[in-house]
Amino acid sequence: MKAARFSVPALVLTLVCLVWSGTAQAATWSSTDKWGTWSNGGYTLYNDVWGSGAGPQTIWANSYSNWGVWANHPNTGGVKSYANVTKNIGRSLSSLGSLKSSFNVTVPGSGAYESAYDIWSSDNAYETMLWMNKTGAVGPLGSYQTSVSVGGHSWSVYKGSNGSNQVFSFVRSGNTSSGSVDIRAVLNWIKNAGWFGNITVGNVQFGYEITSSSGGLNFTTNSYSVSSS
Repeated sequence: MKAARFSVPALVLTLVCLVWSGTAQAATWSSTDKWGTWSNGGYTLYNDVWGSGAGPQTIWANSYSNWGVWANHPNTGGVKSYANVTKNIGRSLSSLGSLKSSFNVTVPGSGAYESAYDIWSSDNAYETMLWMNKTGAVGPLGSYQTSVSVGGHSWSVYKGSNGSNQVFSFVRSGNTSSGSVDIRAVLNWIKNAGWFGNITVGNVQFGYEITSSSGGLNFTTNSYSVSSS
């Protein structure tokens, strides 16, 4: 019987692929499709590779609270993707007795990205971002407004428009990879500032807004939840 023959480059490529995709292969679900989605436990996972000049990205999940993404986006400007987990609330702000979330993530020490909540009004007119940690050359949209402690954290607050909707960005004063946040308190602060009225809260998203991750970087959500009453 002839011995199997492999070229060295092909063997190396196979081993590399097995190393970086090992987590995804072992997961309950994974996708390399830029619009890949998966629903679980009342949440939806989105790969969401939407920016121009993006490289390959693989999202994987065992559940809505345990998921991650491997991304290899070039070291160029502009957001390439926002892999995220989404839960729809569908209630007016004034009717909410509470709206809270907790998270625990493992993120790389290089690249350019932020781990962030993206909270939308149901009509998509207002977008509230909560930046829990950031690395590299990234910054919020709009202009600096003030500093405030609300929702369990201290933030620098920015306000602007992307041409389609108003954007309020709360950038945490220091990076954290785990914690909880009182989202209702943050939204009420915005309402009291007169920036919007009694909005209906739509999607609460959390994930990784990645500008660059050259060479391939891993972002992992170890645990996550959203609760409302």
